[in-house]
Amino acid sequence: MNGVYYNEIDPYAAQWLRNLIAAGLIAPGEVDERPIENVHADDLRGFRQCHFFAGIGGWSRALRLAGWPDDEPVWTGSCPCQPFSVASVAHGGAEGQGDERHLWPYFFGHIRERRPARVIGEQVASAIAWGWWDEAALDLEGEGYACASAVLRADAFGHERKRLYWLAESSRKGRAGHKPFTSVPVPTAEAFSLDGDTITGARRALDGDYSHLLLDDGIPVQVERCATKGYGNAIVPPVAAEFIAAYMSVANEH
Repeated sequence: MNGVYYNEIDPYAAQWLRNLIAAGLIAPGEVDERPIENVHADDLRGFRQCHFFAGIGGWSRALRLAGWPDDEPVWTGSCPCQPFSVASVAHGGAEGQGDERHLWPYFFGHIRERRPARVIGEQVASAIAWGWWDEAALDLEGEGYACASAVLRADAFGHERKRLYWLAESSRKGRAGHKPFTSVPVPTAEAFSLDGDTITGARRALDGDYSHLLLDDGIPVQVERCATKGYGNAIVPPVAAEFIAAYMSVANEH
């Protein structure tokens, strides 16, 4: 097998992925900058892990935090949120499933063709009201996957943006229906260290405070804003790791 596949169309984030791979901070692999619409199922043959809409590698980082080995098969994907987000609605830019940025059908097409054993993903919680999770779960269940989900805060530092975390596991039993997790033990804010935590700094930066984003004084604001660009469109790995760990604990019981 060829290791890990990352799909990310933004050149800036794609280079960030390559830098993180070189630094050993996420799983080693190949970065593909093609739009998901231009990726063929055969292109994914042989990869143990595939991360779509990879951003700056948050899912790979979360898997490692949860104790998931780099060579353990899994797919991840955080489909674009713009068609369903509250922010897009406020600016008249949300069109739901009719939006060209609704890329779940392409992601699902690859899942249907390659049939990974496990798929884990994330989406804005407001997408639930648009029927996004119903569509995704029913598609997956139709292919014999058992699904589960949980809505969690975007981080554990008091920010109230909520995210839908979901997973699908290949099941020979056929359609079983999707149910939310009854318990995901996400730690409280005090459980995370704030010192040197880039995620916390990124959240502050999104509110206009760049003082904690980078540690060195004198860094140009433009550089800090470029960093915020990457963080602002990323999942929060510690929260995703708790979701993954909850799944692992359940899976290990069976």
